[in-house]
Amino acid sequence: MSSLSAASVETPAVTAGAAEQKPLKPCCACPETKKVRDACIIEKGEENCRDLIEAHKECMRALGFKI
Repeated sequence: MSSLSAASVETPAVTAGAAEQKPLKPCCACPETKKVRDACIIEKGEENCRDLIEAHKECMRALGFKI
C-alpha cells in the first residue's frame, strides 16, 4: 500500500521538477511514437518505416528538440 502512495506522490513531483529544473531528455520524449517506430524498423527495416520515423521527428520538434 505504501508503494502506491509513494508512486502517486512521486509522479507530480517528477513532472514539476522536470519542467523547472531538468530539461526533457531526447530518450524520454515521445515514447508512443518511438515505440512504434522502433518496432517497425526491427520488423520491416528503416526504408519501410519512413512515415513513422517522420512522425517521431515531428513529435520531438513539437517538444523543442532540433532534429
